[in-house]
Amino acid sequence: QVQLVESGGGLVQPGGSLRLSCTASRSIFKIFPMGWYRQAPGKQRQWVASISTDSGTTNYADFVEGRFTISRDNAKNTVYLQMNSLQVEDTAVYYCNIPGSENSWGQGTQVTVSS
Repeated sequence: QVQLVESGGGLVQPGGSLRLSCTASRSIFKIFPMGWYRQAPGKQRQWVASISTDSGTTNYADFVEGRFTISRDNAKNTVYLQMNSLQVEDTAVYYCNIPGSENSWGQGTQVTVSS
């Protein structure tokens, strides 16, 4: 298991920006692709973005394409999610994890977009 700790969430106005971080407990992090996910109140968790081990490939859900950017720093065992042009609909708890794995979920970080 790789323990994951998300941070960087908060309250932001529509149109604002936040940068989320997710730090892994083990250096083995660098051999896994990583993804960001989110879960809004009353809804199922959904995939947001993913990144390959060498950062060469990134993929985004349609609803964040062009607004969010995923990146990683393997030396710091950390994956980031830069979120720009935030919308009220982006309000959710954001999580990172290894796509398609049985790895446990962290506690997530709350992002609230509100005026």
